[in-house]
Amino acid sequence: MTAAQEAPAPAPEPDPPLHEDRLDYTPTARSVTLARRRTARLVAEWGHPHHAGEAALLVSELATNALLHGSMRGRLFRVHLSLTATTFRIEVSDPRGERLPGLREAGADDCYGRGLLNVAQLADRWGVEPRTVGKTVFAELTVRPGSTHITRNSGLNPTRTAKVPGVT
Repeated sequence: MTAAQEAPAPAPEPDPPLHEDRLDYTPTARSVTLARRRTARLVAEWGHPHHAGEAALLVSELATNALLHGSMRGRLFRVHLSLTATTFRIEVSDPRGERLPGLREAGADDCYGRGLLNVAQLADRWGVEPRTVGKTVFAELTVRPGSTHITRNSGLNPTRTAKVPGVT
């Protein structure tokens, strides 16, 4: 056998982004509104106007979680949007890596606790990735190739791309 025959095939390259946006926000309620509106506008501009509402809701839920559970005085949270030929990905990063998100059942009278259930219902994949400082929570919608429509799955299980202590 030659060396070329013995070497494993390289992993396929991820799809290159067709569109990308990244913006840091102050940890205030107004920032969630701004991020939601910006996302809806960009998704429509990027050729997916029928899914601007879904993307805006995902950003709203993830940014609200960053504000309520991941913010620190004097530190920003980041919203990163990217669209490839197959996936629309929303990432929200915050400085509190020790406070990890998880699905939970909210009581009928609880004011909070349903955001990640909404994310799990809307997104094809969602999960958490650790960072050197903080964490990134992401949600992905699958885009059908050659289409301006995003497909949806109703899986409730998050995808975790790295082993994070304390996350089930």
